[in-house]
Parts: sequence; C-alpha cells; structure tokens
Amino acid sequence: MSFKHILITGASSGIGEALALAYAKPGVRLSLSGRDPMRVAAVGEACRQKGATADSTVMDATDHTAMVAWIRACDHAQPLDLVIANAGISGGLGESMDVTRRIFAVNIDGVANTVLPAVELFRARRRGQIAIVSSLAGFRGIGGSPAYCASKAAVKVWGEGLRNSLAIENIGVSVICPGFVVSRMTDVNKFPMPFLMSAEKATGIIQRGLAANKGRIAFPWPMLFGVWLLAAMPDAVSGFLGRILPKKES
Repeated sequence: MSFKHILITGASSGIGEALALAYAKPGVRLSLSGRDPMRVAAVGEACRQKGATADSTVMDATDHTAMVAWIRACDHAQPLDLVIANAGISGGLGESMDVTRRIFAVNIDGVANTVLPAVELFRARRRGQIAIVSSLAGFRGIGGSPAYCASKAAVKVWGEGLRNSLAIENIGVSVICPGFVVSRMTDVNKFPMPFLMSAEKATGIIQRGLAANKGRIAFPWPMLFGVWLLAAMPDAVSGFLGRILPKKES
C-alpha cells in the first residue's frame, strides 16, 4: 500500500516521532499531534526538511470533540489514507485511582477518539487503513503496571475485532504490539529491558507490516513468544511470575 496522507497521534516522541520521520518524503502529507508544543513542532519541521508537507497540532487525545473536528479538518484538506492511533501514557508503582483513570482515558478513550472518526470517513469512500498501537504488555497483566497492561489489552482486542468487522468494507486495521522500544516512556525504567530496540528499527518493522496490511504487528519475536507462553500458563504459575517480574516506575 502507498500512503499519501498519514495522521499520527502521539507524534512528539518515541514510536510516533520515528514513524513521522520514516514516512516523511516528497509527495506525502503528515498530520501530527502531541501534547508538547515544542516537541511536536520540532517533529513537524524535521519532516518538512525531508520534503513532506507536515502540519503539527497540540492535541489531547481524550478531548472527543476536538479530536473529531481535527480529524475531519485533516481529511478535508486531503483525504486520509492511514490513521495511526499512537498516543499513550505509562504507569507503574503507585497506580492510584487518579493515575489509573488517566491511563485508561488516554490509552483507551484516546484511541477510540482517533479511530472512530477515521472509520466514519473511510466508510464513506470504502477505503483506508487504521493502526492501533497496543503493546506486548497487553497479553497478560503483571503486578508492576496493571492499568497499563489492561489498557493495552483493551485496545488490542478491540482492534482485532474491528479488523474482522471492517474488512468487508475494504478498511484495514492493524494492531501494533511492540516490546521495549527506546522512548521517553522506557527511559524511566531502572530494570533491564530484554531485546530493547531503537525506535528506528521498530518503525521499519511497523512500516513493512502496515504496507502488507498485517492484522497483528508484534515484535520482537522472542518476547512475543514469552508473553504468549506467560498468558497460556496456569494462573498460579503466570501469576507468580508476574509478581516477581521487575516493577515499572511511575
């Protein structure tokens, strides 16, 4: 598939930033959003330096009304081909009620606020592709970050279901499940992160998967096998292992 207009939320750092830069080239339009004005503006400028048309917007993905208006305006400027719901936050030790609700709001509501307006637009012309950024953490809840795992599990399963229901309308849906990728989110981790991958390498895997309209883009494979095995184990075993795994800090 060839994408001419790509919308990316959470484009100010990490995978979102790397995807924007990877797709940036002459003839491509990028609509980027993030919460940090300086960072998202810098990403937009870097994309323009590579020859792309790039528009940067400060946006809170949890604001449904603003998200709908922004996505429709982007599509009006030039029909969208690919929408990447990437905005997300992490949690860890000390997941209070407020922290838990904020994680759910950004990682679940924010994804829905990105995907559903895009589906409405794509249905009208019976084409388009959606990418939902989940995580390998969504395969099994662990004690170190229960709210984060739950939020990523929710959007993973939702995306898989959407793929099945939207396929007959010629709308592709891909669920992206990365392991540890270098970003501001992983920079705070004090524990060893197996198979830690650069954002650029992760982006290459994601781009190839999206071009092929793969339903699930999960990597690296040793960690995918590990979380699959953890989820398949009896609860007594997987629960014990989940309790002793290193704890993510807030």
